[in-house]
Amino acid sequence: MATGVFLIRDNDELVEMTEEPYDSEDRLQEFLAKYPNLLAGDQVGSEQPRRWLLITREMSLPDGDSFGGRWSVDHLFLDQDGIPTLIEVKRGSDTRIRREVIGQLLEYAANAVVYWPVEKIRDQFEATCEQDKSESQLVLTEFLGPERDTDSFWQQVKTNLQAGRLRLIIVADEIPRELRRIIEFLNEQMDPADFLAIEIKQYVGAKLRTLVPRVIGIAEKKRPPVREHRSWDKVSFFDELRKNHGDKICQVARAVLDWSEEHNLSLWWGKGKQTGYVIPVLKHEGKEFRFLSLTTGGHVQIPFGQISSRPPFDEEGNRTELLVQLNTISGVQLMSDAIHKYPTFGMDLLATEEALDRFLRTIDWAIETAKAGRTS
Repeated sequence: MATGVFLIRDNDELVEMTEEPYDSEDRLQEFLAKYPNLLAGDQVGSEQPRRWLLITREMSLPDGDSFGGRWSVDHLFLDQDGIPTLIEVKRGSDTRIRREVIGQLLEYAANAVVYWPVEKIRDQFEATCEQDKSESQLVLTEFLGPERDTDSFWQQVKTNLQAGRLRLIIVADEIPRELRRIIEFLNEQMDPADFLAIEIKQYVGAKLRTLVPRVIGIAEKKRPPVREHRSWDKVSFFDELRKNHGDKICQVARAVLDWSEEHNLSLWWGKGKQTGYVIPVLKHEGKEFRFLSLTTGGHVQIPFGQISSRPPFDEEGNRTELLVQLNTISGVQLMSDAIHKYPTFGMDLLATEEALDRFLRTIDWAIETAKAGRTS
């Protein structure tokens, strides 16, 4: 066994760490799911280090004849630019790591861009969060940052899939020399997809474990992924909304935003590349509440998922009351489980004076409830 990694304890004791293979392939898979940073995002994107969002382990993948799932990818991650990252894990002692795994990943990629709708990926992410007893929207917001719109992120995932913008990664404790050259060649030639390998060696000693990742194949890649975006403002928002839906819908949006400013809500303009949006924000006692957003697609979104972490709307009864009041507007039909999600409805449903007035009174109720801290 190779040696050469040493750890100095707090008491100045020198511990020699010895390289050891993993007990099983599944053990390495568990490490990746629990510690995504092992994918060495700073090496994958040196100018823009990659961050990783686990969608699931064993992501099913159909082909044209077997829509239930012919294969399963060991791990599916997304990075902060919504690029699907397919991971196949092998041990260096597995003879399939020489060539078979190359064809395996390429086959996965070829079918993923055709048979993976973004809705399936999103549903799987939510299922993973539910299994971990965590709130998917909070996990995603923490991953992206509060300034990023989550719906725009999922649209970006869809765009990447349609463009074939994927990242394929083989992970092993040892990458054989002949495999390295194949990966380097593929990564030089493939565009817009990336094909990489990550060698994660394991060193143990004195009941300690050290994992050392190294990326192979990135050296010749000429560009880091770049997230394109657009900064919206009142002029560009209404220009786009008018182009898409006409003056009547613009009047609705303008009335909502004027009312928001009159009630001392600050307006936060989004940065979606294709879809513009604006969010009236209530700032109260160090907390932010977002009860609605408007989009250039002509939609009103009610971000129950965001306010679910803000007392008193962390109580389901208050969110349910908000939903019930919204459903009194003619044409609005939000399902009961929407209190955990980010439902939308068309701005055209607010085009009458009665509907608009009822909507604004409902938002006013939500604002006063937030300020008072009342419970249901």
